[in-house]
Amino acid sequence: MTNNAANAPVSVNKWLITIAVMAGTFMEIVDTTVVNVALPHIAGALASSEDETTWILTAYLVSNAIILPITGWLSALIGRKRFLMLCLALFTVSSMLCGAATNLGMLIVFRIIQGVGGGALQPISQAILLETFPVQERGMAMAIWGIGVIIAPIVGPVMGGWVTDNLTWRWAFYINLPIGIMSLLLTFLFIFDPDYLKKQRAGSIDYWGLGLLVVALGALQIVLDKGEREDWLSSAFIFRLAIMAVVALVILIYHELKTRHPVVDLRLFKERNYAAGTTIMFFFGYVLYGSIMLLPLYLQTMMGYDATLAGWALAFGGIGSILIMPVVGRLTMVMDSRKIVFVGLVINAYAVYLMSQYNTDINFFHAWWPRFVQGFGLGSTFVALTTLTMSRVSQEKMGNATGIFNLMRNLGGSFGIATATTLLSRRSQFHQSRLVEHLTPFNLSFGDWQHRISQALPDLGSNWQWWNAPQVLAGLYNETVRQARMLAFCDDYHFFTIVFLCLLPLVLLMRRLPRTHPEETK
Repeated sequence: MTNNAANAPVSVNKWLITIAVMAGTFMEIVDTTVVNVALPHIAGALASSEDETTWILTAYLVSNAIILPITGWLSALIGRKRFLMLCLALFTVSSMLCGAATNLGMLIVFRIIQGVGGGALQPISQAILLETFPVQERGMAMAIWGIGVIIAPIVGPVMGGWVTDNLTWRWAFYINLPIGIMSLLLTFLFIFDPDYLKKQRAGSIDYWGLGLLVVALGALQIVLDKGEREDWLSSAFIFRLAIMAVVALVILIYHELKTRHPVVDLRLFKERNYAAGTTIMFFFGYVLYGSIMLLPLYLQTMMGYDATLAGWALAFGGIGSILIMPVVGRLTMVMDSRKIVFVGLVINAYAVYLMSQYNTDINFFHAWWPRFVQGFGLGSTFVALTTLTMSRVSQEKMGNATGIFNLMRNLGGSFGIATATTLLSRRSQFHQSRLVEHLTPFNLSFGDWQHRISQALPDLGSNWQWWNAPQVLAGLYNETVRQARMLAFCDDYHFFTIVFLCLLPLVLLMRRLPRTHPEETK
C-alpha cells in the first residue's frame, strides 16, 4: 500500500476488502436470529414473561430500522470508514453489555444501542462492495454479499440453539466479541474512503426529517411486532401507534421531497430501475421472512420435530443459495439480469407452492426439499436484482440508496411476519369452524370414524355415546384443531405464492445493465 491515503483504495486487493466488510455484516445478521432461539431461556433467567421478553427483539428492530435510511447521510457527515468502525465498536461493546445484563430493563437498553450499531453495517458493506468491484463484476460482488445476508439467518437459529443448550443464553451475545474485534482490525487496515466521499459534505442537519423518521419507523415497527398479540386496531394502543406512523410517514415523504438536504433522499425513486427493484425487494423480504418464520413453527408444532431437526430443514435453503449464487454472479456478466430475476421469482413461487402442499404425513425429505428449491430462487433473485437496482445509481448516492434498499427488505420482512401470523390465526379459526360442521352422526366419514373407534377400543362397546367417552371427544377435538391449523399453514403458503407471481410484471419495467459506468441519478 502507498502512503497516500487517497490512493490507498486502488492498491488494496478487492478480496481483502470483501472479507473486511462481510465479517461485520455476517456477525450482525447472525446475532439477530441467534437471540430469537434464546428468548425462552432469557425469560426464565431474568424472571420475565414471554410478552415482556419480546421487547428484546422489538427494541433492536426499531433502532435498527431508524438508522438504516440515514446511513448515507451519517457516512457523509463523519466519513464512511470512521462511521463503519464506530458502528462495529458500538455493536461489539453493546453485545458484551447485553450478555452481562442483570435485568430485563438493562438488556432492552443495550439492545437499542446494539441496533443502532448494527443497522448501518449491511448498507455500508453493500455500498463498499459495489464501489470496489467494476460494473461488470458487480453481480459477483452481490453474490458474495448475498451469501452472507441469506445464509446468516439460517446459521443463526442452529448456532443459537447449540450455544443456549450447551453454554448459556449470555453466549448468544458474547460470541460477537472475537468477530467484532477482527472486523474492526480488518476495516482499519483495508477500508479507505474514496476521493469523492472525502469531498462530499453532509449538508445541514434535517432535524424535521430525522424526527419524523424516528417517529414513523418506531411506531410502525411496534405495530407490526405487537399487532397480532393485541388484536390489531381493536387495541387502543396499537390504533394510536398506527395513526401516528401513517401521519408521520406522510409528512416525512412530503418534507423530504421539498427540502434541499433531505436525511433520506427519496428522489432516488425517480430512477426506474431503483424504484422497481426496491419495490420487488420489499415483497422479496415479505415472503422470505414470512416463510422462514412459518416452516420451523410447522415442523415443531405439527410434525413433532425438535428445534435442531427443524433448524436443519431450514438450513437446506442456505445450501441451495450457496450453490447457485456464484453461478448467478458469473451469469450476470454474460446475460440479461432481468431474465435471471424473472426465473428466480418463478422458482421462488414454485418452492412456496410446494410448501402449500404440506400435510401431517410428510417425511423429512418433503420438509427440506422445498427449502432447497427456494434457496436456488432466493440466490438467483437476490444477486441479479441488487445488481440491476443499483446499476444506475451514482457513487455519491450509493450509501443512501443501499440504506433505503436494505430498510425496504427489513420492513418487508416485518410486514411478512405480521401477515403470516395473522393469517395463521384467522384461517385456523375459519377451518376449525368448517371442520366442526361435518362432525355429526349424519356424515358418512364421521360415522366410519366412530365405527373404527369402537373396534380400536372394544371396552367402549358398540353403542357408546360421547358423554361416556370424554377422552375420545378430547382426542377428536385435538385432531380437529391440528387439521385446521395445517390447512391454515397451507393457506399462508398459497398467499405467498401469489405474491411472488404478482412481482413478475415489475421485472419488465426495469432496464438492462448499462455497458459503461452507472449514470448519475438526477
